[in-house]
Amino acid sequence: MKKKVALGMSGGVDSSLCAHLLKEQGYEVTGVYLECWRAPGCRTDQDHQDALKIALKLDIPFQVLDFKKTYHDKVVEYFFAEYQAGRTPNPDVMCNKEIKFGLFYEWAMENNFDFVATGHYAKTENGQLLTPKDLWKDQTYFLYLMSNEQLKHTLFPLADLTKKEVRSQAEQRGIHVADKPDSVGICFIGDIDVRKFIKERLGEKPGEVIDTHGNIIGTHDGIWFYTIGQRHGFTIKPSTSIKQSDGTVIEKTNLPPFYVIGKDAEKNQLIVGFGADAYQDEFLISELHLINQSEELPQNLFIRIRHTGKIIAAKLTAKDRDYLVKIEEPIKGIAAGQSAVFYQKIDDSNFRCMGGGIIY
Repeated sequence: MKKKVALGMSGGVDSSLCAHLLKEQGYEVTGVYLECWRAPGCRTDQDHQDALKIALKLDIPFQVLDFKKTYHDKVVEYFFAEYQAGRTPNPDVMCNKEIKFGLFYEWAMENNFDFVATGHYAKTENGQLLTPKDLWKDQTYFLYLMSNEQLKHTLFPLADLTKKEVRSQAEQRGIHVADKPDSVGICFIGDIDVRKFIKERLGEKPGEVIDTHGNIIGTHDGIWFYTIGQRHGFTIKPSTSIKQSDGTVIEKTNLPPFYVIGKDAEKNQLIVGFGADAYQDEFLISELHLINQSEELPQNLFIRIRHTGKIIAAKLTAKDRDYLVKIEEPIKGIAAGQSAVFYQKIDDSNFRCMGGGIIY
């Protein structure tokens, strides 16, 4: 008997090729379009039609699941709440947790599917999450909240393909979206003006920009418009000069660029510093999640703090109920609210994702 697969179809080239590959591999495939967002300028209708066209071409069942309310409550509200609290959210991580491997996965299991499948660039093997062939497109960072059990029932058909190979194979099969641009921006919402999106909900709340010594040197429009490592969007007073720790003074005309290095939500202050101030070699994490719950994290491992960011060696130390992470080399832009994802090195180009936590 053929194994049943519920394939999340977005109307893009990745999931469209997945539909072809899974059918060619002998699976009984049902295409499922997840409707999560509707707004002016959103590509929902076009994406829906593209996904349906692929399903009709392959003669596979096609369903639409309406997850708009949960997406709004669990992803969009989280997005705004984190920014308002002075943190930088990770909506793609939350979307995978609550929608793709939350509601969609649960729906598939309840409806007796053997597997769910998505067009993520990742690899699963014996309940483990591994990096894919295309390391530039690697999406394991966004999937670290999955469990062993979920991974045992998940297929990633693009695990051993590069993006270039995906487009080439799609073209060979006559897939009409072979050249369709990749979706960018927030999961399911797409390529929007994030600042405008935040402003429509939270408005503006002007406040002070301070330097590392606590001196007021400028103004900002609202701390939710900025993230750690950012160097634009705030105003520095024309008369600003900076006194350094050795007593020397740097005049405004000679000042190097300022970077956001901290945010104080209670005081509504943006803290800025020079380039070197934007780098850190240690930070704390909370809300630790392990893909294999019976596994213990080793002291020495590898870590990534952003999607496609460099995977670097790190040392983990328990600190009360949280963990102190010390990294081999300083990284710019370590932001509270973002995910720190842990990896075990298999060889020079392959890693196993072990889980992760939230930077604070």
